[in-house]
Amino acid sequence: MKGPLFYSKILLFGEYGIIKDSKGLSIPYNFFKGALKTSKNLSETAKKSNESLRAFAVYLEKMQLENPELVAFDFESLKKDVANGMYFDSSIPQGYGVGSSGALVAAIYDKYAVEKITVLENLTREKLLTLKAIFGAMESFFHGKSSGLDPLNSYLSLPILINSKDNIESTSIPSQNLEGTGAVFLLDSGIIGETAPMVQIFMEQMKQDGFRNMLKDQFIKHTDACVEDFISGNVKSLFGNLKQLSNVVLDNFKPMIPAEFHKLWKNGIETNDYYLKLCGSGGGGYILGFTEDINKAKKALKGYNLEVVYNF
Repeated sequence: MKGPLFYSKILLFGEYGIIKDSKGLSIPYNFFKGALKTSKNLSETAKKSNESLRAFAVYLEKMQLENPELVAFDFESLKKDVANGMYFDSSIPQGYGVGSSGALVAAIYDKYAVEKITVLENLTREKLLTLKAIFGAMESFFHGKSSGLDPLNSYLSLPILINSKDNIESTSIPSQNLEGTGAVFLLDSGIIGETAPMVQIFMEQMKQDGFRNMLKDQFIKHTDACVEDFISGNVKSLFGNLKQLSNVVLDNFKPMIPAEFHKLWKNGIETNDYYLKLCGSGGGGYILGFTEDINKAKKALKGYNLEVVYNF
């Protein structure tokens, strides 16, 4: 048994802000992927995944009992498959902000949900919000609290525009210019990040007036502008807003940026060779970078592992 492939995602804009109704833009990233597989002889990694799926099945049963209106699963098949050695075979790194648990949630929903909403039907806003709610409840097993966006992106394999909590739509983004020197890239911090503690720090900071005002007046303002610029292909304006956003993050989200990257972050803003921002909750994993000249950025970030995900 081998299920369909589910891809990782990159939240280009909106990390933390979408908790407070900023815009967001999430795109599928096909470099990493995962699928449900079954084997009699499980490797250590597959064994861990199988145990996690067993616990996940128990969680889903409880979830369905508590909220039967939301979604129903074929638990008989799910439990049988888990007993037969089912695991999630994935190349998606965990704790890197590219949606490892999202792809797993999408795969389980796709295979075991009864009367599931499929990608082929007319995806109205209501259906998208229903899917997001289902996925949020499912993914909470892994994160404590989930928006459901990662699994939604993985399930649909389409860019998703978040206008606000209750207003999401699939969208199209300008097609890549493979000859262009501008690029979005992933910078590997070499550290595994944990989502829950980072969100905890953010929630603590939200108790302060100054932080809340900064979020509304600066962070969300620049995030929204970046989303609009990116979708409309307004590259010049995008980089102006990115510089501001990178600055605001460096000043106000220091705990989410691994200490050894503070200097690199600042250097990008001062030289304009590249601008860095958080990819997911931060604390490690990937850092997202934007540059108008990828060769300049590579030179400035020599010795670091850069992975280009989109060309302008």
